[in-house]
Amino acid sequence: MLTINVAVLLVVIVALRLRRRTEARSRFDEKMTVVIVLALGIMLAPTDVGQGIASFLGQLVSSVSQAGQ
Repeated sequence: MLTINVAVLLVVIVALRLRRRTEARSRFDEKMTVVIVLALGIMLAPTDVGQGIASFLGQLVSSVSQAGQ
């Protein structure tokens, strides 16, 4: 039986939607992309991958803010 991880499916959908030209998008299309990306973020946040990404981004922001001082 084939199982598909919903987070992986959402990553594929987001990648395909973002490949389209910006001029060809309607407001509804842009809103739908935002909703899909938010759903992906909510699904990844409690996982180990999501925690790793959050940790990496936190370190990146910290180092950038320290470099600006």
